[in-house]
Amino acid sequence: MSDKERKTGKFMKEFKEFIAQGNALNLAIGVIIGGAFGAIVNALIENIVNPIIACFGGTNIGFAFEIIPNNEATKVDIGSFISAILNFIIIAFIVFCIMKSANKAKEVAAKRKKEEEEEAPTTKTCPFCKSEIDIEATKCPHCTSDIPEEAEE
Repeated sequence: MSDKERKTGKFMKEFKEFIAQGNALNLAIGVIIGGAFGAIVNALIENIVNPIIACFGGTNIGFAFEIIPNNEATKVDIGSFISAILNFIIIAFIVFCIMKSANKAKEVAAKRKKEEEEEAPTTKTCPFCKSEIDIEATKCPHCTSDIPEEAEE
């Protein structure tokens, strides 16, 4: 087996491991959902936001003008640029809200987990031999001392 074949085999093995981890699948799903979400935002801008701006501003946001250098018309579409900026701002705001909600959910879950871990103790320390004993014990199984009811927990 040649050195080139070994390198190709190693590369394919690493690629298979990468695919098996699920990272590629998660990335593909994110790209697909992002594209669909972008189409929704574009529809929102073109069909709702632009007409509202046109009503208040008295002009259509989809304006363009032509520059004619050397007798060839070149179109400068400022309206599309403004629409792209609005799309970006809306997408960034929604992603920010989603991330903020996800972080809040993580905090709540962590707080619940911490509260569950800090439940009432099930053991206490014998005041005489300092061994750990059951919380309901009245006599220490290690030193056989009677445990007073006000013993430290």
